[in-house]
Amino acid sequence: MVDPLGGINSLWPIFGVANQLLAVIALALGTTVLIKMGRKRYLWVSLLPLAWLLTVTMTAGWMKIFSPEPRLGFLSLAVSYERQIAAGGTAAQIADWRQQAFNNHVDAVVTGVFLVLVALVVLASMRGWVELLVGRRQPNLHEEPYVPLKPVAEASK
Repeated sequence: MVDPLGGINSLWPIFGVANQLLAVIALALGTTVLIKMGRKRYLWVSLLPLAWLLTVTMTAGWMKIFSPEPRLGFLSLAVSYERQIAAGGTAAQIADWRQQAFNNHVDAVVTGVFLVLVALVVLASMRGWVELLVGRRQPNLHEEPYVPLKPVAEASK
């Protein structure tokens, strides 16, 4: 993807969504760990922020893709560039506008894929939580065996 405006302008809008969705995945994992450890009374510690973050980020991602306001929505901005192309301009302007329209379509697709994948992760996690909480599945907990480290003096020889 080439950005006539300097590169970061095409990717920056999806960084925020991707970062928050990564936090959603981390909170879902934390919730799973709490359930497996039998710490059900502490579930609110991860579930409340998870619910808030999932709601806000999914809403923001949806708005970022589908908002009719070109300053906010990827698809509406792409359409506005396509209208500028249809109205005409210099060859350089039209090339830039085509690239910007393409970039916004790519951003919309990437953001949509992020939203769908995170929704699938959360739904799969929720299914696992229910199975663990109702006893249909037993938690599989294990730690790696202890590996003693050599003393610093021996390791430097």
